[in-house]
Amino acid sequence: MKKVVVGLGNPGSRYEKTRHNIGWMVLDRLADRHGAAGRARERDAAATARGRLGDDELIMVKPLTYMNDSGRAMRKVMARERVPMGDVLVVVDDMDLPFGKLRLKADGSAGGHNGLRSIIGELGTESFARLRVGIGAPRGAAVAHVLGDFEHAEQQHLDLILDAAADAVELWARRGPDAAANRWNGWQPALDEPARPGATSPQTDVSGASGPPVSATPAPDPSGVVRTRTGWRRLLPDLHGGQGKDEG
Repeated sequence: MKKVVVGLGNPGSRYEKTRHNIGWMVLDRLADRHGAAGRARERDAAATARGRLGDDELIMVKPLTYMNDSGRAMRKVMARERVPMGDVLVVVDDMDLPFGKLRLKADGSAGGHNGLRSIIGELGTESFARLRVGIGAPRGAAVAHVLGDFEHAEQQHLDLILDAAADAVELWARRGPDAAANRWNGWQPALDEPARPGATSPQTDVSGASGPPVSATPAPDPSGVVRTRTGWRRLLPDLHGGQGKDEG
C-alpha cells in the first residue's frame, strides 16, 4: 500500500532554513530514516523520494512550486500515484501554534495557510490529513516571521522537533490519523530546558548532503526521551514494570 507525505515549503537556497520550510525539513528527516536521501526525482513540479515503512511504500513529496501554488504540484502527484485521500498527509508550518507543538488532524479547513488553501482549491476537497508544526506567533509582520530563519534559541530544539514530527508521520502511516493525533497532539518540547549536549541528528536531505553524526545517549532524560539510532524517542510507560519500551 502507498502512503503519500507532502511537505510544504518554498524552493531555493534563500528559503531553505526558514520557518515556512519546516515541512520540507520534516521530509528530509524522513528521507534520511528510510534510505531515500539523495534519491529524489523531479517530475511534474515536485521532488519525490520513495522509501519503505513496514509493508507500505512511503512516498515523500516536496512541491517545487512556491508555497501559494502547492496545489498544482500535488494535483499532478495525486493523478500519477492514484492514492486515496485517506492515505495522504500534508506537513505544514503553523504560526498559530507555539513553537514546536504538533497538531495532527484527519481533515479540516486551510486555517489561513496559503499552501493548504491552494491544495484544497486544486483538489476540491478538505478530506486529507495534515500535520501542523508550530513556529510560534510573529512579533512583527507575519510574512517576515514565516520567511525568517529560526532564532538561535529555537535551533537548539529543532532536531528534537523534527524527530517528533517524523515519529508522528510514521505512526500516522502505520495506524492512522486518530492514533497519531492521540499520541502526539499533546506533545511539545520543553523549551525551558537547555539543549542536550550532542543533540544533533544527521541533517541528510534528499540532495544527499549530510551533517554531523549522532552521539548516543544511553538513558532517557527526566521527561522519558531517549536517543536512538534514528533520533530522539519518548519511552512509553511499561505496564509490566521496568523502564518502558520505545514506541518507534
